[in-house]
Amino acid sequence: MTNESPVTDAVPASGDLQIDPRGPRFGAAITLVLALIALVMGATAEGVVIMAVLALLFVPGAVIGPQATAQAAIFKRLVRPRLSPPTETESFRAPRFAQQVGLAFSVLAVIFGALGSDVGFFVFAGFVAAAAFLNAVFNFCLGCEIYLLVKRSTTRNA
Repeated sequence: MTNESPVTDAVPASGDLQIDPRGPRFGAAITLVLALIALVMGATAEGVVIMAVLALLFVPGAVIGPQATAQAAIFKRLVRPRLSPPTETESFRAPRFAQQVGLAFSVLAVIFGALGSDVGFFVFAGFVAAAAFLNAVFNFCLGCEIYLLVKRSTTRNA
């Protein structure tokens, strides 16, 4: 018997992978902790390395979707079995876009930090921390909302 809920990580008839929305929120909490540590360390070698680790953690989520991240694996193995099944699921697409934005911003923080630009490092690491905070604490995924705005503005009404 598996710990997977039959409702989550499923592909319905529409072909769109559905995920438990609590997983990305858990991932955001981990992102928040790492981003805050990086901000405290500053644009030092340690702070840049932490942001580089964070960038690496974003890669699977940016390419495949949030269900492929290390944070999702921890959530599925240790957290989700202790929770009731989700009352609803969501498409992986908006959270994947949020992962892409997080990857871009964390890479920019690494680049600016490596180039010795404290301001650039703090701006981009701060954006990562702020977005992770909104998701982890208020369940407001900024990247997801941007994705939906872009999707709405580029979709034709029939």
